Amino acid sequence: MSWQAYVDNNLVATKQVTKGAILGHDGSVWAKSPDFNMTAQELTTLATNMANADALRASGVYVEGEKHFCLRAESNDFAYTKKGDSGMTIVKCKQCILIGKYETGITPGNCTKVVEQLADYLKSVGY
Repeated sequence: MSWQAYVDNNLVATKQVTKGAILGHDGSVWAKSPDFNMTAQELTTLATNMANADALRASGVYVEGEKHFCLRAESNDFAYTKKGDSGMTIVKCKQCILIGKYETGITPGNCTKVVEQLADYLKSVGY
């Protein structure tokens, strides 16, 4: 399965994730929703800060030019963010980082469940 298929079929198709992305640990884009417009700087900063939960909590997470407040984070593991009625679940796997963004009408817990299930699978197969 291609990386794009994971975004399309395992994240967005569930209707519990509005936009999704898979990044390398260096912030490179492996796959993303077509309308998920993230800058290279945003991606690089996010990828770097996933190793430092204090940095995530202190500065938040910038995606699509908007600051999301970090509600909870563990270094090299996960981050949960919020911006108004939207937010993100971000999970670091062995070789990649998953991002699931939800918007109005989707509960954060449902988004988290979908993203973490895919993360668990990817970790189990070495990614």
